[in-house]
Amino acid sequence: MPTLYQLKPAFQGRLRPLVNRLAAAGVTANQITLAAALLSVALGLLLFFRPEPKLFLLLPPFLLFRMALNAVDGMLAREHGQASKLGIYLNELGDLVSDAALALPFAALAPFGPWGVLFFIFAALLAEVAGILGAPAGIGRNYAGPLGKSDRAFAIAALGAWVGLGLPLTPTWAGWIFPALAALALLTLVNRIRAGL
Repeated sequence: MPTLYQLKPAFQGRLRPLVNRLAAAGVTANQITLAAALLSVALGLLLFFRPEPKLFLLLPPFLLFRMALNAVDGMLAREHGQASKLGIYLNELGDLVSDAALALPFAALAPFGPWGVLFFIFAALLAEVAGILGAPAGIGRNYAGPLGKSDRAFAIAALGAWVGLGLPLTPTWAGWIFPALAALALLTLVNRIRAGL
């Protein structure tokens, strides 16, 4: 199924001059990976403990920035000889922690409720683990949709903008947003397992 991940090559092309400058300056892929994870956790904690609607406007630009960092670390690893076993662990675990940290603040907002958000986080983690397991299954890292990492980031950014702009959120429909996203994440899980089999 199509996913926003398919736009990655064009995005990387625009970042390549910056990546070349970073490599020349001695910046490493692992440093970028750790920075992306730490910044994600910091923003997630800020929003969770201070769930003020206007602060959620930080999510859209930050998620775009994080997507750029994720592309940069991969390009540094592949194109500048910085790939390492440690980098694989940092990249995958950092993404899992970051995704959970950036979704969790919505659990503190009444229209959404904690259980739908937690179910979404759990389903998204399972989908990503299934993608990672594509490698030992012999098909390589699997990015099948419909709700891959980039798609989830887009959804969280859009919800952050909605909340931050003070647009209406009624329990009759807002309470179904995260369960619906969780269902799409579970479908992603199924698609990735099927691809591996």
